[in-house]
Amino acid sequence: MSSSEIFLLKTCTHYFLHLIFPVFIALIFFRENWKTAYFILLATMLVDLDHLFANPIFDPNRGSVGFHFLHSYYSISVYFLMLFFKGNIRIIGIGLLLHMLTDLQDFYLWPH
Repeated sequence: MSSSEIFLLKTCTHYFLHLIFPVFIALIFFRENWKTAYFILLATMLVDLDHLFANPIFDPNRGSVGFHFLHSYYSISVYFLMLFFKGNIRIIGIGLLLHMLTDLQDFYLWPH
């Protein structure tokens, strides 16, 4: 597989996990309020605002998890604890953990 094909597959996978997969989570686990749940899951992408504090802002050879402060392992442990709350806090925790897993797969499952 060529590097351009890998890049395309990696990019498609990344955006699928950020934009499409949350629809399935919302429909399966929050059927009654799936639209609200989906919006909350999408809103958790705001966690990427911490990239604005990095120099350079984007580096394709840098893993986000463990580098940016909202992607730190301390933050991830807080996101995990959010799973034990009810309502929107739980949905936010799910969205943030999905975001971290998406960023992890970006860096560790694809060749650089």
